[in-house]
Amino acid sequence: MESFGDILTAMVTPFTLDLQVDQVAFARLADHLFENGSDGLLVAGTTGESPTLTDDEKVALFRQAVEVAGGRGPVIAGTGSNDTEHSVALTRRAEDAGVDAVLVVTPYYNKPPERGLRAHFEAVAGATNLPVIIYNIPSRCVINLAPELLADLSAIDNIVAVKQANPDLEQSRRLLELCDLGLYAGNDDMTLEVATMGGWGCISVASHLVGRRLKELVAAARGGDVTRAAAIDRDLAPLFEALFVTSNPIPLKAALNMLGHEVGGLRLPLVEATDDERRRVEVELERLGLL
Repeated sequence: MESFGDILTAMVTPFTLDLQVDQVAFARLADHLFENGSDGLLVAGTTGESPTLTDDEKVALFRQAVEVAGGRGPVIAGTGSNDTEHSVALTRRAEDAGVDAVLVVTPYYNKPPERGLRAHFEAVAGATNLPVIIYNIPSRCVINLAPELLADLSAIDNIVAVKQANPDLEQSRRLLELCDLGLYAGNDDMTLEVATMGGWGCISVASHLVGRRLKELVAAARGGDVTRAAAIDRDLAPLFEALFVTSNPIPLKAALNMLGHEVGGLRLPLVEATDDERRRVEVELERLGLL
């Protein structure tokens, strides 16, 4: 199938002062993202603080994102967990909410063996007609999904892509040799390499701030202008680092609030950025002419 676009933004979830979901700020931010380089939105992913959102909150955000998108680009719902039945139920609710695809993360903490991983993704994909993007992020889930396992899963009709947040680029190259799964960079600093090797683009954090530049990077890399793409990547690399000076989305929410987007605070156990972390982010915003 065709890709969902070059740059998909893994949206933050804005909160009010009492840490309720701020749907007004969410709609305003979604509009901003579509107008500034995002081809589509991922809602209730890691950057959206999915572990501390209730299912009802997630479904309300899915519905709102579909309404705000208004056909401008796809809405992808984060519906994965380490409980297969929970993932199946939330995926069905996401489909009812009208989203265009779902993102299903590797089951974390309970550490299933490979046959359990295969059964998990088969069950979730079998519960929906929506396209499924697998999310491989071993730094958070402990388990890595090997290219060979991902290639096996690609035989399931509606498993169409992987968000690859394993920085071992050889595994991404191997995956592209084995099957035709769409490949998205799961980390911003992988975007150049993934686009150069023929991937679909990036599911991005930094696109909240520099979406147009990232879109230019992918277009240049795909068009063969690797020199220009690499120059953009070098210019953005310090920002990528600053946004992960501590756990995502702590620095990103600090950056967005500095820029006037009013996305609020974070639900525990995430906490506000320290003064040093804020300054690290502020320096990059100033350097790039954003602040």
